[in-house]
Amino acid sequence: MKEVRGEKIILGIDPGTTITGYGLISVTGKTPSLITLGIIDLRKKTDHFQKIRAVFEETLALIDRYHPDEFAIEAPFFGKNIQSMLKLGRAQGAAISAALYRDLPVAEYAPRMIKMSITGHGQASKEQVATMLRTILAFHDKKLLLDATDALGAALCHFYQSGKPGSAGGAGGTKGSKGSKSWEEFVRNNSARVKE
Repeated sequence: MKEVRGEKIILGIDPGTTITGYGLISVTGKTPSLITLGIIDLRKKTDHFQKIRAVFEETLALIDRYHPDEFAIEAPFFGKNIQSMLKLGRAQGAAISAALYRDLPVAEYAPRMIKMSITGHGQASKEQVATMLRTILAFHDKKLLLDATDALGAALCHFYQSGKPGSAGGAGGTKGSKGSKSWEEFVRNNSARVKE
């Protein structure tokens, strides 16, 4: 993958203790383009703390390889299983620590905010987000895991949110516009995001 400095590069992470997704985009002016996306597969590691270490080390390796300018991460969703939430929070903390270790600005977005930003609907499915990302960024690999496209969604959400007036880089993922009532309205209101 080529790197062209002068562009802004954003690394997005979807943290997990089984699979952590990542996605990188470059932005030239108002045009985002895909650099790469993939997963950090932790399924073969049985020790939870080794998984956390792997998230930190692999995120650091991505930062050192692609030299992103900004870092966006999906916030953990609130579930009923407190132990799962704790483990997910640790994975998120490990990824954020890697970004902070390399002095990257960090922005966190709620899953609903990411879905809203990409599809215009906060209740969109992961599959709908992945389909919209393939359209916006013009890539066609349909075999990718949804963890990778979720991470890419965090990066693209950050790009969209950081361009809004009054946005402070989208920290917390609390800012955004109301959802469109239909796909036609979304396309009409977001023509720059949709490619023929």
